[in-house]
Amino acid sequence: MKPKHQRLVLAVVALVALIGAALLAASALREEASYFYTPATLAKADVEPGKAIRLGGMVQRGSIKRDADGLTVRFVVQDRDATQPVMYKGITPDLFVEGSGVVADGRMNKSGIFVAESLLAKHDENYVPRELKDIDMSTAEHSKDTLAE
Repeated sequence: MKPKHQRLVLAVVALVALIGAALLAASALREEASYFYTPATLAKADVEPGKAIRLGGMVQRGSIKRDADGLTVRFVVQDRDATQPVMYKGITPDLFVEGSGVVADGRMNKSGIFVAESLLAKHDENYVPRELKDIDMSTAEHSKDTLAE
């Protein structure tokens, strides 16, 4: 076989291996991907129970209920158009409060309740840590006293 043909065969084999690896990776990611839904899109979607999804929205005021075991939390996630009941068993994040944003990874059960496996609490752009909420930052911005000269 001529060297030119050897290089062509090698290039074709490499291309087939690359395509095979890409297809294998795509099929593995498809099984592990979790799609993001808001309560309104989740109500319209036909999500089968047990499929991994991600739910995001605001925690409805007055909806957080803790079970007697101290770990199970039930609450409602809402957006403008719909609500979705959620159940989570575990320690909630510090920023998880009524009226705050939340993103939950989990699955729908057969009774229509979203069973969360993890919670991510979100804050708005006006968030200030508890340790700094009593400090007046407006005076510090205009102060000429700095460490750098």
